[in-house]
Amino acid sequence: MSEVVISVRELTKRFGDFTAVDSISFDVHRGEIFGFLGANGAGKTTAMRMLCGLSFPTSGSGTVAGYDVMHQGEEIKRHIGYMSQRFSLYNDLTVWENINLFAGIYGLSKSETKERAAELLERLNFASERNTIVGSLPLGWKQKLSFAIATIHRPEVVFLDEPTGGVDPMTRRQFWELIYEAAEGGTTIFVTTHYMDEAEYCSRVSIMVDGQVRALDTPAKLKQQFAAQSMDEVFRTLARGAKRAE
Repeated sequence: MSEVVISVRELTKRFGDFTAVDSISFDVHRGEIFGFLGANGAGKTTAMRMLCGLSFPTSGSGTVAGYDVMHQGEEIKRHIGYMSQRFSLYNDLTVWENINLFAGIYGLSKSETKERAAELLERLNFASERNTIVGSLPLGWKQKLSFAIATIHRPEVVFLDEPTGGVDPMTRRQFWELIYEAAEGGTTIFVTTHYMDEAEYCSRVSIMVDGQVRALDTPAKLKQQFAAQSMDEVFRTLARGAKRAE
């Protein structure tokens, strides 16, 4: 079994009397594409915030890239990549200016930035778009650029929060090719999605219901366990019993 990059044990987050995340436990391995699913209100966003160093747990323990989620949130943030559905790059800057800005934020030197920017532009076939204002790019291109910039510092783990929301099926497929490429290079991908066909692309999938992980396995084994034809059917079976929603 490959190295464990994310390890969570009885991780819990309470807000007053409300338990948003209720004693979840799992491991994620190097190079794995780990799908983290759950209906609105299930607690997956709160859980992801803890894993990204943005919120501290109430109890339990966990590590991300070797750093403690309870005490080392700032270290975690420096050693992960993050991309959300809401495009986080600057629309009024050029492609190159965005790359240069975020490379600096991630702590890359000028020589590292130059080298990795060249690699990034070549990989995306963006060399001719170097001086293009990002706001003028098609949404799919923006999403691919955002993913590439989120990995420019070569993090061990990349968190993707519904990264393909609002893009067409062809662009989604191309985006997943980037995910596979990163995973094959040893990057761990932790992804949330509302598209159940994308859950099929994951190495393993966990499904949260009412703050708890109610299922965790490969897509094939989950479909077998729930006598389902698709991950959508598995998800609906579990979500049907949810007691809370946003």
